[in-house]
Amino acid sequence: MEKIKIGTRGSKLALWQAHYTQAKLKEYGVEADLQIIKTKGDKIQHLSFDKIEGKGFFTKEIEDALLRGEIDMAVHSMKDLPTESPEGLCITAVSYRENPADWLIINAESVDDAALLKLKKGAIVGTSSARRKALMLDFRPDVVLKDIRGNVPTRLAKLQSGDFDAILLAAAGLMRLDADLSDFQVVKMNPKEFPPAPAQGVLAYQTREDDKRVRRILQHLHDPKVARSTNVERKILQLIGGGCHAPLGAYCEQDTLGNYHVWAASAKEWNGSVKFAKSSSATHHQLAENIVGMMS
Repeated sequence: MEKIKIGTRGSKLALWQAHYTQAKLKEYGVEADLQIIKTKGDKIQHLSFDKIEGKGFFTKEIEDALLRGEIDMAVHSMKDLPTESPEGLCITAVSYRENPADWLIINAESVDDAALLKLKKGAIVGTSSARRKALMLDFRPDVVLKDIRGNVPTRLAKLQSGDFDAILLAAAGLMRLDADLSDFQVVKMNPKEFPPAPAQGVLAYQTREDDKRVRRILQHLHDPKVARSTNVERKILQLIGGGCHAPLGAYCEQDTLGNYHVWAASAKEWNGSVKFAKSSSATHHQLAENIVGMMS
């Protein structure tokens, strides 16, 4: 049986992703061991993402281990990956896509059924994402935004204890962890109106460029349709610049005829005005460029 070593972060969600990948590889006769690697983003818990220096702070240490040959592949949340891979590394395959939307999780006593997004006036909303901040303020300028860090269970515990009236989280993580949301009101944001981070809900499998053995194995896990859509989303991010924590959302889907439909939103700052764009095309050629042109 072939053996490979997978590098992963140690959070509950990262381990779900790594165990999922391990199980998929086993279906193809490949045995995988996990190696947990702490990243800068894991170690610095007191700052919001826009205040941490550099790019790829959830990925760099794992990529360094990959380059040193200590692991054979890395499993990342694709939305955390910078659009440029370090020299010698590449994204070899991408997974299926879980629900790409953001969900607004509201404390029961902070619900106002008559208000937009069912959220009471002046509610304290927790998120450290510049994109979610900008979009939330566009929908509800009255809310008070407060940074929140930690993994999914930690954030839900902070909401439960009353530190926040509501928090914004990716549906994909909540669904993969089968999080118990029964004590809360859940408002499921439409990704066409509240565009997610590029490639949200997708796992990226990163390898060394010259490792033909592992790259061949990972073709079993690759979803070409998901790759086509996420390529468009990440191209928008690349063209706008600012890295994967810029206030930018982009969502692309293909219909049954193969046509592409893209919804995007961007702001210069988290508290700046948001520009929205939508475009459809029979081909992905120049699609990202057209979207960026509409928002500039």
